[in-house]
Amino acid sequence: MSRKNFIGVGLSLVIFVCSFMLTGAAGAYFNLAAFLVVISGLTAAMLMSYPARHVKNAFRVAKNIYSTKSVSAESIVNTLLDLSVKSKVDGILSLERSKANDTSSFMKNGLILLVDNYKEDEIRECLNAEMAFFNLRRQQSERFFQTLARMAPAFGVAGSVIGLIGLLMGINDTAVILKNIPVAFISTLYGLILSNLVFSPIAENINFSTRAELLNQKLVLEGIIAISKEQNSYKLERKLASFLSPSEREGKTETLRRITRKYVQKKQQAVELADMPSMTRSTEKATEAA
Repeated sequence: MSRKNFIGVGLSLVIFVCSFMLTGAAGAYFNLAAFLVVISGLTAAMLMSYPARHVKNAFRVAKNIYSTKSVSAESIVNTLLDLSVKSKVDGILSLERSKANDTSSFMKNGLILLVDNYKEDEIRECLNAEMAFFNLRRQQSERFFQTLARMAPAFGVAGSVIGLIGLLMGINDTAVILKNIPVAFISTLYGLILSNLVFSPIAENINFSTRAELLNQKLVLEGIIAISKEQNSYKLERKLASFLSPSEREGKTETLRRITRKYVQKKQQAVELADMPSMTRSTEKATEAA
């Protein structure tokens, strides 16, 4: 999640909470009994529905999505163009030591297959399988939070029923009525807030993040296949640019030229350094002969 999103969420939540305080009875919205009814019921239902290991994994996925900055498709295109030029200048084996290995585990696995000289069909099969299982794992986490979002309002209603029963039991006692009325109404509010402000947005964010990551993985897959076929870098640039929006495609040809110049200059410097010892020896021989 970007910094702008965090700022927007923070400001919106402040306004949301302040809107409750404008009623002049902010303390009435905080009721421990109502909160415990909703949370305890939701936790019991969650643990009856899913293994504890899956619950832990789902929360870890949600945490990673909100705390990890996503890699843009444009950045991946630039990395693949860099790898394409590097493979032609320094050879395929040089990709094993490339910094692109640190970009993502999917990129790293693809480069390993490429360096190990797997065929195009084998690379495509391995990476497509990884993409499919990644999608299935994310769908499990998404469904977990969708389930919580569906259950939370129901336990809010359960809290309301509990409050109403307590209210009816003390129908002749004003103190009992005043004690149970907040539970009857606020538990429903808690259920709705948890459902629509917490669990549903998390599930939707997991879905969005999964779709974006699959697009990036498809981009990496096509780039690595093109490199394995030793496709011309300019043709690769045209192909990868189709994954980008029109505004992101601008300047890609110039980026490729800049990358090419970088590796050509490195190659020339390496050749010059390699020739220096021989030139030094020739100079020393000429000096001795004189």
